[in-house]
Amino acid sequence: MNDAQPTPLYFDDFTPGRRFVSGTYEMTLEEIRDFASKYDPQPFHLDEEAARKSVFKGLVASGWHTMGVTMRLLVMGGVPVAGGLVGLGAELAWPRPTYPGDILEVHTEILEATPSKSKPERGGTVTMRSETRNQRGEVVLDFKGRVVVPRRTS
Repeated sequence: MNDAQPTPLYFDDFTPGRRFVSGTYEMTLEEIRDFASKYDPQPFHLDEEAARKSVFKGLVASGWHTMGVTMRLLVMGGVPVAGGLVGLGAELAWPRPTYPGDILEVHTEILEATPSKSKPERGGTVTMRSETRNQRGEVVLDFKGRVVVPRRTS
Protein backbone atom coordinates (compact mmCIF):
# COMPACT_ATOMS: atom_id res chain seq x y z
CA MET A 1 0.00 0.00 0.00
CA ASN A 2 1.24 3.48 -0.88
CA ASP A 3 1.20 5.71 2.21
CA ALA A 4 1.77 8.99 0.33
CA GLN A 5 -0.88 11.53 1.27
CA PRO A 6 -3.05 12.75 -1.64
CA THR A 7 -4.10 16.36 -2.18
CA PRO A 8 -6.72 17.25 0.46
CA LEU A 9 -10.24 18.07 -0.68
CA TYR A 10 -12.55 20.76 0.70
CA PHE A 11 -16.31 21.15 1.02
CA ASP A 12 -16.85 22.53 -2.50
CA ASP A 13 -14.97 19.52 -3.94
CA PHE A 14 -17.66 17.13 -2.68
CA THR A 15 -20.67 16.93 -4.97
CA PRO A 16 -23.35 14.24 -4.86
CA GLY A 17 -22.47 11.38 -7.17
CA ARG A 18 -18.71 11.91 -6.99
CA ARG A 19 -16.90 8.60 -6.47
CA PHE A 20 -13.60 7.58 -4.94
CA VAL A 21 -11.67 4.31 -4.84
CA SER A 22 -9.01 3.66 -2.21
CA GLY A 23 -5.82 1.70 -2.40
CA THR A 24 -5.81 -1.91 -1.24
CA TYR A 25 -4.96 -3.71 1.99
CA GLU A 26 -4.37 -7.42 2.59
CA MET A 27 -5.84 -8.93 5.76
CA THR A 28 -3.26 -11.35 7.16
CA LEU A 29 -3.93 -14.19 9.56
CA GLU A 30 -1.39 -12.74 11.99
CA GLU A 31 -3.08 -9.30 12.02
CA ILE A 32 -6.54 -10.84 12.38
CA ARG A 33 -5.46 -12.84 15.43
CA ASP A 34 -3.51 -9.93 16.92
CA PHE A 35 -6.45 -7.52 16.63
CA ALA A 36 -8.90 -10.10 17.98
CA SER A 37 -6.69 -11.00 20.93
CA LYS A 38 -6.62 -7.33 21.96
CA TYR A 39 -10.12 -6.12 21.09
CA ASP A 40 -12.55 -8.90 20.09
CA PRO A 41 -11.35 -12.21 21.62
CA GLN A 42 -14.01 -14.50 20.22
CA PRO A 43 -13.12 -18.07 19.18
CA PHE A 44 -13.96 -17.60 15.48
CA HIS A 45 -11.35 -14.81 15.31
CA LEU A 46 -8.61 -16.69 17.18
CA ASP A 47 -8.92 -20.47 16.90
CA GLU A 48 -9.13 -22.19 13.51
CA GLU A 49 -10.75 -25.35 14.88
CA ALA A 50 -13.43 -23.41 16.78
CA ALA A 51 -13.92 -21.18 13.73
CA ARG A 52 -14.56 -24.22 11.47
CA LYS A 53 -17.40 -25.21 13.82
CA SER A 54 -18.89 -21.69 13.78
CA VAL A 55 -21.40 -20.13 11.41
CA PHE A 56 -18.39 -18.80 9.44
CA LYS A 57 -16.89 -22.27 8.73
CA GLY A 58 -13.43 -20.73 9.13
CA LEU A 59 -11.42 -18.08 10.91
CA VAL A 60 -12.61 -14.54 10.15
CA ALA A 61 -11.58 -10.99 11.01
CA SER A 62 -13.51 -9.01 13.58
CA GLY A 63 -15.94 -6.61 11.93
CA TRP A 64 -14.25 -3.87 13.95
CA HIS A 65 -10.90 -4.82 12.42
CA THR A 66 -12.48 -4.54 8.97
CA MET A 67 -13.85 -1.11 9.98
CA GLY A 68 -10.41 -0.04 11.21
CA VAL A 69 -8.80 -1.04 7.91
CA THR A 70 -11.60 0.76 6.06
CA MET A 71 -10.82 3.92 8.02
CA ARG A 72 -7.14 3.61 7.15
CA LEU A 73 -7.94 3.19 3.46
CA LEU A 74 -10.26 6.21 3.53
CA VAL A 75 -7.70 8.41 5.31
CA MET A 76 -4.79 7.30 3.13
CA GLY A 77 -6.49 8.46 -0.06
CA GLY A 78 -9.90 6.88 -0.32
CA VAL A 79 -11.55 10.19 0.60
CA PRO A 80 -8.84 12.79 1.31
CA VAL A 81 -10.78 15.31 3.41
CA ALA A 82 -8.84 18.43 4.37
CA GLY A 83 -8.30 18.38 8.13
CA GLY A 84 -9.14 14.67 8.39
CA LEU A 85 -12.32 12.61 8.60
CA VAL A 86 -14.20 14.13 11.54
CA GLY A 87 -17.23 11.91 12.00
CA LEU A 88 -20.73 12.96 13.07
CA GLY A 89 -22.36 9.54 12.91
CA ALA A 90 -22.55 6.34 10.91
CA GLU A 91 -24.55 3.27 10.00
CA LEU A 92 -22.62 0.01 9.60
CA ALA A 93 -23.42 -3.42 8.21
CA TRP A 94 -21.20 -6.44 7.64
CA PRO A 95 -22.96 -8.45 4.90
CA ARG A 96 -20.05 -10.94 4.55
CA PRO A 97 -17.10 -11.87 6.72
CA THR A 98 -13.52 -10.90 5.97
CA TYR A 99 -11.16 -13.90 5.74
CA PRO A 100 -7.38 -14.13 6.04
CA GLY A 101 -5.84 -13.29 2.66
CA ASP A 102 -8.72 -11.05 1.58
CA ILE A 103 -7.55 -7.92 -0.19
CA LEU A 104 -9.78 -4.99 0.73
CA GLU A 105 -10.57 -1.88 -1.28
CA VAL A 106 -13.05 0.89 -0.42
CA HIS A 107 -15.47 2.33 -2.97
CA THR A 108 -17.11 5.58 -1.85
CA GLU A 109 -19.91 7.69 -3.31
CA ILE A 110 -20.83 11.15 -2.07
CA LEU A 111 -24.54 11.20 -1.28
CA GLU A 112 -25.05 14.70 0.05
CA ALA A 113 -23.12 17.91 0.82
CA THR A 114 -24.92 20.31 3.15
CA PRO A 115 -23.47 23.72 4.03
CA SER A 116 -23.45 24.64 7.71
CA LYS A 117 -26.59 26.60 8.61
CA SER A 118 -24.85 28.68 11.27
CA LYS A 119 -21.44 29.18 9.61
CA PRO A 120 -21.62 28.26 5.89
CA GLU A 121 -18.31 30.04 5.25
CA ARG A 122 -16.62 27.33 7.35
CA GLY A 123 -17.96 24.39 5.33
CA GLY A 124 -20.56 21.80 6.15
CA THR A 125 -21.35 18.13 6.37
CA VAL A 126 -20.84 15.49 3.73
CA THR A 127 -22.75 12.21 3.74
CA MET A 128 -21.05 9.32 1.99
CA ARG A 129 -21.57 5.62 1.48
CA SER A 130 -18.48 3.45 1.47
CA GLU A 131 -18.43 -0.20 0.49
CA THR A 132 -15.40 -2.17 1.53
CA ARG A 133 -15.00 -4.96 -1.02
CA ASN A 134 -12.79 -8.02 -1.14
CA GLN A 135 -10.77 -9.14 -4.16
CA ARG A 136 -13.89 -10.81 -5.62
CA GLY A 137 -15.86 -7.54 -5.43
CA GLU A 138 -18.01 -8.83 -2.56
CA VAL A 139 -19.06 -6.22 0.00
CA VAL A 140 -17.71 -7.05 3.46
CA LEU A 141 -18.63 -3.70 5.04
CA ASP A 142 -21.31 -1.18 4.10
CA PHE A 143 -20.61 2.12 5.84
CA LYS A 144 -22.75 5.25 5.54
CA GLY A 145 -21.26 8.18 7.41
CA ARG A 146 -21.48 11.92 7.88
CA VAL A 147 -18.31 14.00 8.24
CA VAL A 148 -17.46 17.65 8.82
CA VAL A 149 -15.62 19.17 5.86
CA PRO A 150 -14.06 22.67 5.91
CA ARG A 151 -14.19 25.19 3.07
CA ARG A 152 -11.03 26.26 1.29
CA THR A 153 -9.76 29.44 2.98
CA SER A 154 -7.65 30.88 0.15
